[in-house]
Amino acid sequence: MARTNDDGVGLVAEIEALMSEREILLRTIGAASVFFANLSAEELPEAAYDAADVLAKSLDTLPEELLREALELVRPLVEKDLDKASGRSA
Repeated sequence: MARTNDDGVGLVAEIEALMSEREILLRTIGAASVFFANLSAEELPEAAYDAADVLAKSLDTLPEELLREALELVRPLVEKDLDKASGRSA
């Protein structure tokens, strides 16, 4: 019977680790999205073009709901950057 309890504890720990990793990935996605939105092609070094292309394509493939969640997670940390980016697109 103790084995079942140990399995449950291990499962809870695994779920907690996955949720923590998910939050880290969401923060990364949100920050990368804001960073990318504030870049201009003129400011980007030519050596970074390929990496920027990979980042753009990767962000474009993500579901909209995931991007929204990621941006909401980082919003308090990057509010002025989001305002700047929305001013550029307007």
